[in-house]
Amino acid sequence: MIPPRRRLIGLTGPNGAGKGEAAAFFVARGYAYRSLSDIIRADLASAGLPPDRDRLIARGNELRREGGPDVLARRLLAEISGPTVIDSIRNPAEIERFRREKGFILLAIDAPASLRFERAMRRGRNESVSTLEEFIRKEAEEMSADPAAQQIHRCFEMADTVVKNDSVLEEFHRRLEAFL
Repeated sequence: MIPPRRRLIGLTGPNGAGKGEAAAFFVARGYAYRSLSDIIRADLASAGLPPDRDRLIARGNELRREGGPDVLARRLLAEISGPTVIDSIRNPAEIERFRREKGFILLAIDAPASLRFERAMRRGRNESVSTLEEFIRKEAEEMSADPAAQQIHRCFEMADTVVKNDSVLEEFHRRLEAFL
């Protein structure tokens, strides 16, 4: 069922857009799942630190400064084989590294900020915010010009396809099916 030309599907997009739901959709169609954020979570866990949003952003940026902007992509590629959906791509260097792999395609997921905030609050993670205004300010941190930091706006510009997730789940799934 997996199209051979799409061996690796990368996911980018802002917090709460539906990247996790998109990943689950692809997993149900035979793709393995990996997340660049899981690499950071494991790093924080080994240091005995909780994986709240502020720490994830800060540690991810530290890892990129220490190991190069594509360090998370390199680490993940060393661990995968076969068709995989890759979640949480947040830096252009990560995309450039993945593009060197045959069959990579980048999918950006988007939704309005107010809807994304509601979703983020429902999923129960420590988002380091409690209001929509704080949520929007936090997103500004993910749009840095620093090559070692998160640059979601640049990742969006590099996407092969953008899928809106601004309706019901069934409609989002139809849009993902059309992408495949």
